[in-house]
Amino acid sequence: MSDSSAPTSRLTPAQESTLDLIRRTTEPLVFSAELVAELREEANEAFAHFGDRLDGNQVFVTKHTLAGVFGCETQFLAPDEFEWTPSRARGQVSHRAIQLLINWRGEAAPAELVDEAIARLLNEEKGLSPWLETLGQGDLADLRAMCSDHVTKFMECFPPLDPRSRPVTESSTQWPVDGQILLRGRADLTMGKPFERESRKLIVDFKTGRVVPRHREDLRFYAIVETLYRQVPPLKLASFYLDAAPPIVEDVTENMLRSTLRRTLDGVHALIELRVEGRPPTKSPGAPCRWCPLAADCSEGQTYLHRDDIADATDDEGL
Repeated sequence: MSDSSAPTSRLTPAQESTLDLIRRTTEPLVFSAELVAELREEANEAFAHFGDRLDGNQVFVTKHTLAGVFGCETQFLAPDEFEWTPSRARGQVSHRAIQLLINWRGEAAPAELVDEAIARLLNEEKGLSPWLETLGQGDLADLRAMCSDHVTKFMECFPPLDPRSRPVTESSTQWPVDGQILLRGRADLTMGKPFERESRKLIVDFKTGRVVPRHREDLRFYAIVETLYRQVPPLKLASFYLDAAPPIVEDVTENMLRSTLRRTLDGVHALIELRVEGRPPTKSPGAPCRWCPLAADCSEGQTYLHRDDIADATDDEGL
């Protein structure tokens, strides 16, 4: 990651604030080769042990997998009844428009980027495409308006990127190259060019909605996969919320890498217990109860939602 993304004299105060948080410090950061070797050895030993329990199955571990097993296990094992909604589509389209912006030549208006993103998603004939095709002109206009709002906020708060910082969107990483257990990450944006063993990379996730602790765990998972794969840990992690500025930035440390690897291995252990060995899942009521397909018949979930509604009503009375 370069020391700056754009001339600061041309930046807005919000962009300057973001740049101050994500720019590289003056002191080089180099993690020891011994640390990386220890992390890889610990992971390989655990994978070998887990392999004996997998009964020939292959497991793909992502940030979503870990969020599921560390959340409500009952919801995690429930049949996937995913459906596109305006809020989900807003995030997908906004992400695609921002990806286009980062690699766009010349100046582009937010609405232009959103229209191009929607056109490309429609042409993919998968994922969001079938849902988009069902929208009438009014609903499509509403979606464009919501996405243009997010892209505009990004452009106003995130500094223009210097090509020399090597910005890459949707960067996928996997470790190991093959095996029964594969760790997979795909970051929205990475910046920074390698230089020997020096940590220079910034990993950014773009988020819509409110701040939740899981988002930081998602980025830490990306950091450990990056470390195991490239053998050089990233420098910083940043969650950029399109409804707020500045981003939440965290420096990568040895303790973070060690604890994240342990969390990842604990997640793999729980995943094998639940999906291969048949351990009964536990229930953990929380915010996801609001969109859980099992909520109507879950007494624990209903109790949580009732208490949450009372808390919201009390907060409203205090406004």
